[in-house]
Formats: sequence, structure tokens, C-alpha cells
Amino acid sequence: MQILKPHFKKYRKEIILAVITILVSAFATLWQPRLLENIQKAILADNHDTVLRDGIGLVVLGLLAIIAGIFNVYYAAKIAQGITSDLREETYAKIQSFSFGNIEKFSSGSLVVRLINDMNQVMNMMMILFMQLLRMPIILIGSFVLSIVTIPHYWWAPVLMLALMMGVGFIVIQNMNQLFAKFQKYMDKISTRVKENLQGVRVVKSFNQGENEIKRFNKTSDSLNELNIKIGYWISTIMPAFMLIAYLVIALVVFLVGRSANLNPTDVAVVSPYVSYILTLLFAILIGGFVIMNFTRGMVSLRRIKEVLDTEPDVQFNPNASAAPEKGSIEFDNVSFTYPDGDKPTLKNISFKVKPGEMVGIVGATGSGKSTLAQLIPRLYDPTEGMIKIGVKDLKTIGEKALRNTVSMVLQKAILFSGTIASNLRQGKEDATDYELKRASEIAQAQEFVGQYPDEFDHEVEERSANFSGGQKQRLSIARGVIGQPPILILDDSTSALDAKSEKLVQEALEHDLKDTTTVIIAEKIVSVMNADKILVLDDGKLVAEGTHEELLKTSPIYQDIYRTQKAKEKRGEIDE
Repeated sequence: MQILKPHFKKYRKEIILAVITILVSAFATLWQPRLLENIQKAILADNHDTVLRDGIGLVVLGLLAIIAGIFNVYYAAKIAQGITSDLREETYAKIQSFSFGNIEKFSSGSLVVRLINDMNQVMNMMMILFMQLLRMPIILIGSFVLSIVTIPHYWWAPVLMLALMMGVGFIVIQNMNQLFAKFQKYMDKISTRVKENLQGVRVVKSFNQGENEIKRFNKTSDSLNELNIKIGYWISTIMPAFMLIAYLVIALVVFLVGRSANLNPTDVAVVSPYVSYILTLLFAILIGGFVIMNFTRGMVSLRRIKEVLDTEPDVQFNPNASAAPEKGSIEFDNVSFTYPDGDKPTLKNISFKVKPGEMVGIVGATGSGKSTLAQLIPRLYDPTEGMIKIGVKDLKTIGEKALRNTVSMVLQKAILFSGTIASNLRQGKEDATDYELKRASEIAQAQEFVGQYPDEFDHEVEERSANFSGGQKQRLSIARGVIGQPPILILDDSTSALDAKSEKLVQEALEHDLKDTTTVIIAEKIVSVMNADKILVLDDGKLVAEGTHEELLKTSPIYQDIYRTQKAKEKRGEIDE
């Protein structure tokens, strides 16, 4: 509940009014049997005035309870919706501050469940808190005390009933706690399974894996179903057990009152209100049991949300950090990096320097650490050892916004968001003009298809950019990367879906229009970096060679091997020239 305290302050007025309506509703509920007792005694005494007065009082109490209940629901809903909305926004903002390592730790599927399913559970918990949880103790204690006051010499009956119900409730809630925790984990699994399947639907269809995916999903779904059935079994035991205990106690008291009617004749007049108090006590405990179970479920979800909010980003930016460097030079000084869950370094003792405006190519076998090295430049990860400098400034001394304006990265997997082409390109520069949109799309060779749309940059981008080809998505991603004219541009194999002609045109445009931009190109094909000012060769996480294309052909056996292999494939037509 600690993370909710700041949000409670915002809704202090609504909380006070909700509590007042709870108190009014509880008072009306508890005092009705007392008026009923007075009416029954007045009927036996043939006192018509008392019957009329207390009868009117019963009606007034009933109306008061209804009005208080309506306002209580209104304020409880306002508090629950408001707090949940604020908490969802706070959690989403926290997720946005996470590094790649943090996202991988939780998994995107789990974070989605926490933002949607867990938030709904918290909202239900808030509704329960301000509608029932605060009301139930008042009703429970009040009905318990008034039942004893009504027939004092049978005080032990409600005590016995309460003790038995608490014993049963403790056993049920203890088991439900564990089951609800498992339930949320299964929800994470099923969400991740669906998300992976839908994102990889082309792979599933291409390899005819539909049936296998159905089996995998069904297995997880069946586990969730079995867990729900167990939860249902425990829930179904509460009401019968509680009602059995309550009615046995009522039957016992009525039997004892009947046997002692001659000795205590006044007990006959109070049997009806006594039974009302016992039943009120029963339903208070029943509702309280369900409330506690749902509240427990909400607390499990709240702990999962707190886990996100309490997680500190792996990459921390100093709010008082320095401004962006004026020049786009890059320097790696003995840099090593190991992934958080890794057991061996991905990069080992990397050192090199890049001058402002240079074009640098990075090549190497798959798994050599090329993309990892590129991700260290915009601080998506921090190096385990060593120092990285941009414009002679230590990367850790540069502010986040300044760094994002300095370094632009275009990934191999082009990701566009639903909206328009313009809204996607303006993620690279929020205030980009129409001229800048067109210029960036021309550099990325995207204008040839964007210009064919009647609405051009206002053309819709569908969910998961399904209305664009792989090459078109990569061109738009490149346009988004270059629109802000960043001092440093990283292209992480981001032309892999382009044909050789388009790729060449993109590189020529980059050289011509972004002369002052330091460009880092990660490529599988050597032909993509042949014209670079410097080429870095990585092998098993180590920098084994650097130089121009001609120099490396003379001095680097690994580069020579890669070049010969690709040349042979070109002759066989396996890769584009």
C-alpha cells in the first residue's frame, strides 16, 4: 500500500466523503433490527404510538441506507478509477526509463499483463476498500456486540460462530494466497505466448507450425484452467461452511430460548432481532471473506506493480549532466561488456577512435559482438569495464536528452508505430517541417513510394506497419534516424532488406547530405562498408583488426576470409553484388 499513499492525498476529499457514507450506511444497517425489536415489544404491549413512530423510523433508515449506498459507490468508483489511472501512467513512465536489460528481465509480455490485468485487479481492490472493506468491520463488530446485548445470557453463541468461521476462513485464505500468486504467473506466460505467436505469425505459417503452437498454447491454457478450478473449489467451500455454522448456532439458540421461555418470557420478543443480528453477522463474514480474497488478489497485483516501480534502471542519467558535445567523435577505451545474465564477456578490451564526420564500418561473424558494440554508443547498456567518450566527453556525463539528440540509431528490425508516416518520422525530430520530412525521405530513398500516395506523409501506418514491405519499413526507419541531422548516426544492418541499387543510393545520399555526421555502419556484407574511412573487424568479442578496405585485405586474415567467402557467394548468385 506504500506506493498508493501519494495518490491517496490527491483524492483526500473523495476519500473523506466515501468514509462518511460508509459510516451512515453501516449505522442504518445495524439500527434497523433494534427498531424492529422495539416495534415487536410495542405490539405485545398494544402501544400504537411506538409502533407508528418506530415504523416511520425504519422507513427513514432504509431510505438513508439507499442514498448513502449510492453516494458511496460514486465516490469509491471515482477514487478507484482515478488512482488506478494515475498508477498506470506512473508505471508506464517508469517502464519508459528502463534499459534493454530491465525490459529483458521482466519480459515485455509480463509488463503488458502488469499494466492491464494487474491494474484492473488494483482498481477492483480500491473499489472493495472504499465500499466493503471499511464497512465490514463496523457491521461485523456492531452486529456481534448487539447480538450479545439483545440476549446477554447466550453471549457464547456468536463467539462460537465467529471462532469457527475465522478458523475456516484462515485455512481458505492461506491457500488462496498461493493460488492467486500462481495465477498471475500463468497470466504472464499466456500473454507472452500469444504475443510471440502473433508477432511471429509469418514464421508460424511459413513452417506450418500452427498445430504445434496450438498445442503449446493449450498446455498453458489448461494449466491456467486447472488453477482456476482449484480457486473455484476453495471459493465454493466458504458459503456452505459459513451458512452451516450460522444456522446451527441459530437453531441452537432458538431451541434454548424455547426451553427457557417460561423463565425468560422477554426472550421470545427478541428472537427475531437476535436472528437478524446473527444473519447480519453471517453475511458480514461471508462478504468479508470474499472481500479479503479479492483484496488479497489485488495486493498480489500491487506487489507486482511495486516490483516495477522499485526497479532502478540499469542505465542511470544524471539530471545535472552536461550538454551535448559539439563534435561527433567516438572513443572506446579498453571497453568490456557482459550481459546481466551472461556468464562470459560479449566484448573484451575494445579500444578505437573515430574522428568527427568519419564513416566507420563494423564487420565480423554472427555473434562477434557488432550490435552489442553499437548499443553501447547511445547508452542502451553501460560497459562493464572501460570508458566510452563522445566529443571528448565521458558518455556517463552527458544528459539523456542531449545524448538522444547526439546519437541516432537505426535498427535492423524496422519498427513503425500505428499512426501516419509523418508521426513516425517526427519521432526523430518532434518539430520537423514538411521540407525536413521530404529531405529525410529522399536521403533514405523513401520518397519514391511516399510520393505516390495521394496523402503523402499523412498516409496511414497500420498496426505493426502491415501495409508496408520490409524494404519500405527500413527506408522509413532510416529517414526517421537522419531527419534530426544527428552528429552520430548508427546503422545496425539497417539496409539488409534493400536491394543493392537502393543501398548504394542511400550510402551516396548519406555521404553527400550528412558530411559532418559520424556514421557507424554495422553490416554482414563487406560491400556495404567498402568505402568507409575505417573498418573495424570483430571476432569473438575482440577487435582483431582496423583499417581501410584495402589495408585489411593485406593485413587481416579474418577480413580476407570473410571477403573471399562473400565473393564466392556473389559469383554463385547467393548475395547481391
